[in-house]
Amino acid sequence: MAARLDQYADRRPWLTDGAIVLALLGGAILGANLATPDGDRPKNVWVAEVLAVVACLALFRARQHPRITVVVTTACVVTTGGMGYLMTPLLLAPLMVALYWLAARTSSATAWTYGGAATALVVAVAIGFHIDGSVLLRTVGPALWLLLPLALGSRSQLHQAYLDAVRARAEYAERTRDEEARLRVAGERMRIARELHDVVAHHMAVANAQAGTAAHMLDISTETSRKLLADLQGTTSNGMLELRATIGVLRHADDADADTLEPAPGLAQLPALLEACRSAGLIVDLQTAGAARKLPPGVDLTAFRIIQEALTNATKHSATPKASLQLSYDASRLTIRVSNETSDAYSRREDHGGYGIIGMRERAQAVGGHLEINGSSTGFEVLTSLPLHIGPPALPHIATEPGR
Repeated sequence: MAARLDQYADRRPWLTDGAIVLALLGGAILGANLATPDGDRPKNVWVAEVLAVVACLALFRARQHPRITVVVTTACVVTTGGMGYLMTPLLLAPLMVALYWLAARTSSATAWTYGGAATALVVAVAIGFHIDGSVLLRTVGPALWLLLPLALGSRSQLHQAYLDAVRARAEYAERTRDEEARLRVAGERMRIARELHDVVAHHMAVANAQAGTAAHMLDISTETSRKLLADLQGTTSNGMLELRATIGVLRHADDADADTLEPAPGLAQLPALLEACRSAGLIVDLQTAGAARKLPPGVDLTAFRIIQEALTNATKHSATPKASLQLSYDASRLTIRVSNETSDAYSRREDHGGYGIIGMRERAQAVGGHLEINGSSTGFEVLTSLPLHIGPPALPHIATEPGR
């Protein structure tokens, strides 16, 4: 009920202020006609009534000009008190409302400065320089009545500031949540794009090399061509399976037709990768230094994808049917070095376009690693250092060589 009244008052402030002014005006006129405790009734009641009307009408501007309203109502109340009227709450009510709006709309220092001055004037007039038995009634009562709206107005201002802060935090949280959701979507799209690039580029390159070799050997050795075509079928099948698994992450979790995804590839699938490269005509010399160990899933997948992309490039651009792969394990890092001789045609190209090197570098940085590309007219080397324990992502590395 109170919340509805507050909403109604916010929508129709003039109507609300009008109702308050009418109520206060009735009380002030009643207070002007009350007799004193001695039974005496002050003269010139109409002057007190006019002052009450002025004080109440000034409250229409209390929201926009609280300082001026306090000055006007204080002057009216002090004049009424100087005429000998007892400062009852009925006569003080317009000033109390003005002090409330002053405390609610201005700073605490301003509110208490104006409020203290108004209270001092009202108390001084109420005493009237006569010390008698009713001094407490004439001073303490008006002072308490005038200090009460100041406290209530300050509390209202603090409450409104709290509500504004809560609303601002909610709006900020909403904006942050939307931005975080966009970043997560962008990151997921980038991850899927890298996976699709690695899967499609590798298997298509190997399949292309196998098909070319089979066509070349068709008239020379039928048995060799048949074996290459069988390997080609296996390469395309593996590519389709990996592509299906990658695209499967786009399915909804509650999709009844979604198949259970196979585990992400890692260095355990390295022999199959090297065999696929061999069938495509690239012999890979694998060398391992240090004791091999189980890698974290993210590092394991990153290492496999980087090796896969590097060997795919070697399959397409190597000047000789040989490449070197070195894996070095130490206490905290795994170092991967893939090198091959580059063909003259490839080394003369000004644009080694593609997203392979970009994807490899992003993968390495995502797990806190580092990737370097060392290219020359005779050779090409991919050097990667990955942590054995995933830490914060490394700072981006500024590439000085063209993309491959």
